[in-house]
Amino acid sequence: MQYYLNGFRAGDPDLSDAAPCRREYDAFAPLPEKVDVLIAGCGPAGLCLAAQLSQFPEIDVMIVEPKPGPMEKGQADGVNTRTMEMFQAFGFGEQVKRESYWVNQTTFWTPDPQRPEHVRRIGRVQDVADDSSEMPHTLINQARIHELFLDVMRKSPKRLEPDYGWSVKDLSVDEGTEDHPVTVTLENTGVNAGTLQTVRANYVVGCDGARSNVRKAIGGTLHGDAAHQAWGVMDILANTDFPDIRQKCIVASKSEGNVLILPREGGYLFRMYVELDKLNPDERVASRNLTSEHMIAAANRIMAPYTIDVKEVVWWSVYEIGHRLTDRFDDVPDDQRDARHPRVFTAGDACHTHSPKAGQGMNVSMQDSFNLAWKLAHVFQKRAAPGLLHSYSAERWLEAKRLIDTDHKWARIMSAPPGESELDGTDVPRVQAQFIENLEFTGGLAVKYEPSALIGEPTHQALATGQVIGKRFHSAPVVRVADAMQMQLGHVAEADGRWRIYAFAGAKDSSAPGSAIHRLADWLERDPASPVMKYTRPGEDIDAIIDVRAVFQQTFDQLAYEDMPTLLRPLKGRYGLQDHEKAFCTDHKGAGDIFEMRGIDRETGCMILVRPDQYIAHVLPLDGYGALADFFDGILLPAR
Repeated sequence: MQYYLNGFRAGDPDLSDAAPCRREYDAFAPLPEKVDVLIAGCGPAGLCLAAQLSQFPEIDVMIVEPKPGPMEKGQADGVNTRTMEMFQAFGFGEQVKRESYWVNQTTFWTPDPQRPEHVRRIGRVQDVADDSSEMPHTLINQARIHELFLDVMRKSPKRLEPDYGWSVKDLSVDEGTEDHPVTVTLENTGVNAGTLQTVRANYVVGCDGARSNVRKAIGGTLHGDAAHQAWGVMDILANTDFPDIRQKCIVASKSEGNVLILPREGGYLFRMYVELDKLNPDERVASRNLTSEHMIAAANRIMAPYTIDVKEVVWWSVYEIGHRLTDRFDDVPDDQRDARHPRVFTAGDACHTHSPKAGQGMNVSMQDSFNLAWKLAHVFQKRAAPGLLHSYSAERWLEAKRLIDTDHKWARIMSAPPGESELDGTDVPRVQAQFIENLEFTGGLAVKYEPSALIGEPTHQALATGQVIGKRFHSAPVVRVADAMQMQLGHVAEADGRWRIYAFAGAKDSSAPGSAIHRLADWLERDPASPVMKYTRPGEDIDAIIDVRAVFQQTFDQLAYEDMPTLLRPLKGRYGLQDHEKAFCTDHKGAGDIFEMRGIDRETGCMILVRPDQYIAHVLPLDGYGALADFFDGILLPAR
């Protein structure tokens, strides 16, 4: 973590300098008449988007929420490894690691052939494959995640806070103006319930759930089906003789249904997803009047001969499995995409709904808005043309479709009676087999964006076989040259809207003058065709939009730091202070060799271009100057 760049300041280093123009949020402060971005909904998608946009003081953001205040308990709890990597970029990954339950093993229980009315353990699977991520799969209360995002917002330059007690009732887009063309009608849900107020915005993002008014206003419709199966979920404090209660467990009984057990943070709390009743095709789950007592009784039947003695039900809910996907993620019909740019977007449950048992809803929702946030910031900063915003729908709809299809299969395997699943009869129980098949997906690591203006063709993929173009940048251990600090290379990337170029040196390159790394750095720093020169504005630090880092194969004591090019030792900030955190090398204490671990060509090296949302945009040779310049020319606007 770096701070003091613009002068010493005591206190919390995460607290940004306050922007001169910012809103007041007291109880009697009026709502603004105009904002740049209005976000509907303080769920994970909305708060992730607000937290990212709050880092840009030039963007006026408003986030509204119908509830009277922050969530306190319940709803989602699973945080996959990809989301943990994102949390690290926001600065609270270590906090979640400290507070959460880490999912290390998943155990599987099925009917005992000798006593089919009883269940027995039949297998264990390591929950996160070795070296799939440096971050763990964790379980923690969704409300705590909300609080961490709110903390990021409160410490931002704008000191952003939600406007509770307001919901989006309707909106309209005036295509004839560029000046705040979206008129949003807000409805008060608090002490002045029913009161209406309008706010004009440049962009609106609907993170307002499955019944999204934003989605309805732009003509979006959720399409899909229901499994006609009721499930219950409860967070409980309880005693039990079930031996694996502090491990993630999938329990399938012979005739009573299934249970998913998820230990929770704190050592005592755990969650149970409990299969309840089949529903008739025209029946809704609410008509059954199911309660937490029904869930407890069903859980005891499923887990026999083991029992649970519930001391406290912290939170519970009953739901019906459904799989639905919207036909659009923004307000522009497909036949008009060449004529106009989107002004209204949807994210999270407003776009896709599914069962919660694969633990993907909250994770995918946040990845939706993390994808959108940097693109909105680029457009507001006039670093990119508004056409960039079309890529949000193009990229995230395909990933939502993957989510729906995979979860659809998983939910039916979980709910199918014995002998009625396509995976029955194999050597491995069907649920265990499907779990293993889905490990990359459930970790959030299966996302792969296809070639586009934002994703290069895999022409040079062989230079970095373990860093796949279109997938997230896979971190690995390195040592910082200046101070011999062991760390993860991916952790240098903060949620700050910047692009990264990681330049991996060839075998004989120690960055002496004339080496490939030196030539690349000199070109980036001085040539007018360089994207660093072309897109960095006068008065900005040289890494304001493109952050260049280098990784060498020698150990830190074999490198001459004084020989590093000036781009890797840039002078920045008000005082022109030297940045010593741009050069890295292989780990010398056995944590792992990044070149070997990630398939980096040792002879020639390469450069890996990473987007602000941590996805790999391109792999190029170290002398691929023209290809690098061409790639950025297709995205960024020249500095003025």
